[in-house]
Amino acid sequence: MPLWCPMAALLTRIDLRGVPGPLGPRLPAPTAQGTGPVEVVRAILAEVASRGDDAVRELTRRFDGVELADLRVPPEELGAALDAVPADLRRALEVAAANIASYHRAQLHPDLVHQVGGLRVRELRRAVERAGLYVPGGRAPLASSVLMTAVPARVAGVATTVMVTPPGPGGRVHPAILAAAAVAGVDEVYRVGGAQAVAALAYGTESIPAVDVIVGPGNVYVATAERLVAEQGAVGVPSAFTGPSEVAVVADGSIPVDWAAIDLVVQAEHGPDGIAYLITWSEGVADAVSAAVETITEASPRRAEIASTLRRGGYAVLVEGPEQAMEVANVVAAEHLELQVADPEALLGLVRCAGAVFTGPWAPASVGDYAAGPSHVLPTARSARFGSALRVDDFCRHIHVVDLDREALCGLAPHVVALAEVEGLAAHAESVRCRLEAPA
Repeated sequence: MPLWCPMAALLTRIDLRGVPGPLGPRLPAPTAQGTGPVEVVRAILAEVASRGDDAVRELTRRFDGVELADLRVPPEELGAALDAVPADLRRALEVAAANIASYHRAQLHPDLVHQVGGLRVRELRRAVERAGLYVPGGRAPLASSVLMTAVPARVAGVATTVMVTPPGPGGRVHPAILAAAAVAGVDEVYRVGGAQAVAALAYGTESIPAVDVIVGPGNVYVATAERLVAEQGAVGVPSAFTGPSEVAVVADGSIPVDWAAIDLVVQAEHGPDGIAYLITWSEGVADAVSAAVETITEASPRRAEIASTLRRGGYAVLVEGPEQAMEVANVVAAEHLELQVADPEALLGLVRCAGAVFTGPWAPASVGDYAAGPSHVLPTARSARFGSALRVDDFCRHIHVVDLDREALCGLAPHVVALAEVEGLAAHAESVRCRLEAPA
């Protein structure tokens, strides 16, 4: 049986029924796992590091076709944008921000205290001073990404939030993005996007002071830039790779096929390099969903972008049953995993790798994108194997404090000495001995 079956549909069929061995090598790896644009991004980072604002302006002219005088958006424009947006949009921003804040406040906890006799270890949580927030805006004004990055930072206690976002025509930032920044209380907004914006946040320029951490989703250039500046030790980033959007829908036919189809299209709507997987053990479901995807795409105002994305990253995977479906889902480790099956709870226990899971017919991933509460900044490119959604802790440092009384030191000293001596670190052993030899 051939593994790859060409189809006229936008979703490439992959038939894993009866295929022996590990499934990982048989499923296409995301672009970000390859070399990607690493060398291009390295060059951009080096330009900004050496020439600051001049490089940022030149790169913005080259990539965005925009001439920039002032990089920063005047603070008063945020409030003006909020006052000018339609009332329903303002209310939506406020409701979403409230849900995001409420969820992330639940992640806060008192400083940990661990005590054994005279040994006490405390853990202090300290928010970073400056957090950089990357908000995509080139293809769509992602006002939701402002809330999903800025609100958790505020809840964490970050002193200054700094947002960068690509400029539109004339160097303007979309009013919805500015309105969201006003709702979220963003302190500084700069009209810069792409890898050059990440470089500016990481290294600092004449106009943009450096930050401590950078968060936020972006295209493969932005995500690669975030990883590279973190590798250099210039700035912190969450462990997950937050690149182009992804979804995997496990469907058994118990939920309308149009719902599975639209949810595949939803993530492809974000643009290039996205991934959309349908996983099913029913040929009928695979055929019906694939046909529905075609119909929905043809009717979409973004049909060219969606079709291009799905032709490169859209798949309909046929499996033998629910267990193999979840094996595929765990290999794919998608940013969004939807369990559109009759009994989603039965499959939930098999989930090991996913950014976020949406169960049953009434939980489309789009609700998580906007208003459920958890951040929609999620791991992509299979980084859900080790990474998680953006959290309060991504904006915090955890510092442990150790204190002992003499009795506790006496109890631990022989063990410290034994370990220090086997490692050949004599001063470590002596730092304990000299204390025990002092008068009580």
